[in-house]
Amino acid sequence: MDSLFYNFTLIQILGTCFGVTQVLLARQNYIHNYLFGIVSILLSIWIHYHSQLYADIVLSLYYLVMSIYGWLYWQFGKKNNPPPIQYANRLDYIISFGIVLFCFGAMSFWLINYTDSDVPIWDATTSAFAWAGMWLMAKRKMENWIFLNISNIITIPLLIYKELYIYAALTGFLFVVGVSGYLKWRKLIQDENQPTRHQPATT
Repeated sequence: MDSLFYNFTLIQILGTCFGVTQVLLARQNYIHNYLFGIVSILLSIWIHYHSQLYADIVLSLYYLVMSIYGWLYWQFGKKNNPPPIQYANRLDYIISFGIVLFCFGAMSFWLINYTDSDVPIWDATTSAFAWAGMWLMAKRKMENWIFLNISNIITIPLLIYKELYIYAALTGFLFVVGVSGYLKWRKLIQDENQPTRHQPATT
């Protein structure tokens, strides 16, 4: 039991280090943030399995796929390399809330009927918003920070309930970085849209 607790603590620390690095690099709009994220995801899968957070395992697998997709999209985007940061449009919002509703419904049904999860609704809700947020981040949409932070707010007490205090602290840190990331990306958009000194604004 002591060995399992030690492994839990060690893996949480390692996962936290890689997760912090990933989100700080994402805040700086650095393309290789996804590589650090992938390592953090793989470590979190082990933790979530032993904590019976099954929706988070599925979420982590989704994170893994979206991290690979996001890295490729940022690296080999269509016309721009990488594609510019943008605000979500109406279609993006429709897709995002569609992801939230579908994920919540599917995860709740699965957790309630086919797992021994003791927090099915709670777990499904955190995952639903995170799924949408990760999709928006891969598409380089500003609103990814909002959806991810909604998930973070709900996740912190869930992790405390599961006695995963290191991951709860990491999630609190991610919430702060999420706010900072939103402000940073907003400034990047403003800088991209601001005319240069040598190029007058077009009318």
